[in-house]
Amino acid sequence: MKPKRSELQALAGRDPLLGEYLERVEPFPDFPEASHRRMSNFEALARSITYQQLSGKAAATIWKRVCRLGPGRGFPAAQELLLLEEQALRGAGLSNNKMLALRDLAQRHLDGRLSLRSLGRRDDQAVVEELIQVRGVGVWTAQMFLLFKLGRPDVMAPGDLGLQEGLRVLDGLAVRPGPAELEERARIWSPLRSVACWTLWRLLELDSAS
Repeated sequence: MKPKRSELQALAGRDPLLGEYLERVEPFPDFPEASHRRMSNFEALARSITYQQLSGKAAATIWKRVCRLGPGRGFPAAQELLLLEEQALRGAGLSNNKMLALRDLAQRHLDGRLSLRSLGRRDDQAVVEELIQVRGVGVWTAQMFLLFKLGRPDVMAPGDLGLQEGLRVLDGLAVRPGPAELEERARIWSPLRSVACWTLWRLLELDSAS
């Protein structure tokens, strides 16, 4: 998913405040990026579960440890994951909840309750509804999967605190807006709400550096 220049110009025209920052932040990348393209849908979701509520460095360490538990170089396949002892998974640093979530993901993938191969052919809402059936996968995680793995152009995650704070900075608000306010404000960014998300996240980086 790579927006055309004309589409970005149209977005900036609909929202000049956002358009100003579109010129200042790094160019919107072509999602999914190379690292995500190499991952299967199963691996991408397993990574999202592993990384939840952890710093990037800590999560990466745990991820590498779990990868080393499998027979191959990457993350264990679903069947391989289910064969691993709970003690080994916990020893790699996974919390009990994350271990159970990864096992649920693997089991659903193997028994067909979760059709990972067909996700790319389904609309955004259907993907979210499918993924949140997995233990440990909430709406936010499903939305991040839509954006970073499937490369969908019109994703908005109103529950994301970073996006809420980004909107506060963008609009010069005294108080951080809530999910409903962000979702309403995001209407004019469609059909490129993913670009707006990216810009709000990068805007925070500029704001913290100033």
